[in-house]
Amino acid sequence: MSVKLTFALGAIAVILLLSSIISIMEYRRMSDYVSNLIASNINCINIAQKLANESDSYNLQLLAIIGENDPEMIPEIDHNAFLEEYDSLKLTLDSREAVARADSVIYAYSAYMLTSMEFEKVIMNDFIDNRDWYFKRLQPKYQRLKSDIEKLNDVIYLQLKENSQTFQDGFYRSIIPGVVSVGAGLLLVLLLLVFILIYYIRPLKKMLAGITEYQAAGRRYNYEFEGDDELVRLNSGLGDLIEENAELKKRVSRLREEREKLIESTSAAQEL
Repeated sequence: MSVKLTFALGAIAVILLLSSIISIMEYRRMSDYVSNLIASNINCINIAQKLANESDSYNLQLLAIIGENDPEMIPEIDHNAFLEEYDSLKLTLDSREAVARADSVIYAYSAYMLTSMEFEKVIMNDFIDNRDWYFKRLQPKYQRLKSDIEKLNDVIYLQLKENSQTFQDGFYRSIIPGVVSVGAGLLLVLLLLVFILIYYIRPLKKMLAGITEYQAAGRRYNYEFEGDDELVRLNSGLGDLIEENAELKKRVSRLREEREKLIESTSAAQEL
């Protein structure tokens, strides 16, 4: 009996332990993978925003010196730093659409910078010519660059949203083994309960009923069931004890009858 119960409880414990380990491993794998994707998306957004800020600052500096007629006041922009940031941005992108948007940004940036180089000649003209060149030639190129950066940001934000959803879905997938294990554990506990009720509790009740009937009405104890565990040996031993007790009672009863007969015969002899 102890072996059967130990085996049943041990099986439940093993199933719960294995499912818990699987759940933890799956959650860690999914968490690390999606966390890296989200970190990459955030880094891309920061770089794209930095590119936009640098372009906006340069464009405003050009606007501020219109009409100054001094080429030395033309601001400079660090093209190498801009290109390095673009390269690092492109390396972290993981979709064709995002890469295409990044290429559009660098094309728009190149067109904008080529147009801005004309300012060295245009700045020597009068204020009207400077303004017309800025708003008709340079500003459209800047608006195209700004629009491409915004579209790139939109794509990256969309990827960030998808990766966040993937993380949420992965979390639910990772807890499925735990839920299944809990369900399996509850089912096994239910089966174990039924097993105990059928194979142990019910025989004990039958044995108790047999003892009660023997004590109350003197009925013979004849309950038997199949098996080879301690409960079967207990029932067999209990049956033997009850049989021995019944035989003992019979002997005691016969002795009492013989004693009473002996007393009666002795009394009759004395009367004679």
